Amino acid sequence: MKKISILIPCFNEVENVEAISSAVEKEITTSLPEYDYEIAFIDNASTDGTRDKIEAICASNPKIKAIFNVTNFGQFNSPFYGMCALDGDCVIPICADFQDPVEMITVFVHEWEKGHRIVSGVKTSSRENGFIYLLRTAYYKLIKNMSSTQMIEHFTGFGLYDKTFIQLLRNLNDPVPFIRGIVAEYGSGFNLKLIPYEQPKRRAGKTHNNFYTLYDAAMLSITSYTKVGLRLATIVGFICSLLSFGVAVVYLFMKLTNWYGFDAGQAPLIVGLFFFMSIELFFIGLMGEYILNINTRTIHRPLVVEEKRINF
Repeated sequence: MKKISILIPCFNEVENVEAISSAVEKEITTSLPEYDYEIAFIDNASTDGTRDKIEAICASNPKIKAIFNVTNFGQFNSPFYGMCALDGDCVIPICADFQDPVEMITVFVHEWEKGHRIVSGVKTSSRENGFIYLLRTAYYKLIKNMSSTQMIEHFTGFGLYDKTFIQLLRNLNDPVPFIRGIVAEYGSGFNLKLIPYEQPKRRAGKTHNNFYTLYDAAMLSITSYTKVGLRLATIVGFICSLLSFGVAVVYLFMKLTNWYGFDAGQAPLIVGLFFFMSIELFFIGLMGEYILNINTRTIHRPLVVEEKRINF
């Protein structure tokens, strides 16, 4: 009997964990009764009582497991670590807030049985804030055009991953894993299948995404899967150097020859200084993001440090 592993990452989801575990269990036992299953929570140091709920759920059903992290390791490390910790024939990560439709589990499994070792859910529309969805669309198109890897638009990591792909994830030993990029990079070798779906609204609670988390995701994808930032800094820096030199030569010539009574004081120098310094500062910041990425990989801290496991 094949085993399906369901991973539910969570952080402060006290209103959702019980409902999502029940919904997932019902979906598998009703629509996929011929499969064994396990449901595993990985909790990023919740402080709202989520852990108490999870412990009670685990106590009532040995097929429901949990990993508690000692602190919040972020929206990428924790799910990646949880996926690698499970031993099912396939692993399906799903959000605790119901924005990943539970009924898609059955769809994914049927496609998996047809030979697709990665089945990825792709949002074709969303009931979330329209402006946020528009920003996400612009971001995905930007990354897709900047990256040498064919990135998948509106793919969040929700999908099914065969155990052979999970083994690849373990072997990568990546201290800064970005599952969206990894799937885009290696997916074709695992007969990737894209499945469209509409993203529903969050069932309860508040989203934990904010400007910082979205910025962090954007910078991780840019610095991990594009060279365009550094190349752009080099090219624009070279062009600005030529322009700066040209302005200096022209200004000097006009000053020395008193060209038509030219006397602009220090204005051109001040304008030029602020213009070129602003460009320099922008690209210094961008290069700093690349250096931060390199620094994180060099330090190579563990993806997650566990506090404890339940039912493993």
